[in-house]
Amino acid sequence: MRYLILFLLSICFVPLSRAQIYEVGIFAGGSNFIGDVGATNYISPNDVALGAILKWNRSPRHSWRLSVIYADLEGVDSKSDDPRRNERDYSFDTNLLEISAGMEFTFFDFNLHESGTKFTPYMYTGISTALHDNYYFEADGTYTNEGTESWAFGIPMILGAKTNISNHFILGFEVGARYTFSDELDGSVPDDPNIESLSFGNTNSNDWYVFTGFTLTYTFGQRPCYCNF
Repeated sequence: MRYLILFLLSICFVPLSRAQIYEVGIFAGGSNFIGDVGATNYISPNDVALGAILKWNRSPRHSWRLSVIYADLEGVDSKSDDPRRNERDYSFDTNLLEISAGMEFTFFDFNLHESGTKFTPYMYTGISTALHDNYYFEADGTYTNEGTESWAFGIPMILGAKTNISNHFILGFEVGARYTFSDELDGSVPDDPNIESLSFGNTNSNDWYVFTGFTLTYTFGQRPCYCNF
């Protein structure tokens, strides 16, 4: 009986060890904001970003990708190279929850069913939406919560590189800028129209934020037939 159980377990687990089509894992890194408050460096993580990633590998060159990332965003005028922002001396500290879906393209074939170490740069784009609290700056510069929330839609633009570190684990590093269709993330444009007079900054330029960090994913699933797109 014991040998029968071992035999049945081996039948169940051996195919899984060879089949790799899905990936699930984590993102860990930092965030920085680019808008009307704080520094405007494009890659300068100054706060924490953590999340989860799910991928469906459709071919050795592309994957459907879904991610959920929670991040803090911070902007401090005193850390800016702009003397006008230094003099104004505004600052904010908020958080957001981003959901993003799209497609990841690899520059080289990344076929997990072939043996050996693989490496490739990749790019990702799609659509994102970020839930954030609404704030505004009072006349004396006090950062005030409006008590409401908004969704900021955007376009993620990510460049990265990844490699397999074992039969099932893939390690990656990426830098991803998010252009949003909102100018409200830093409180420069109040959501409440009754206090619209407190708006400041360039109202024709929307907010950006950037995530920089590592991904670690575990591969599993059934062996795909890439010909059936």
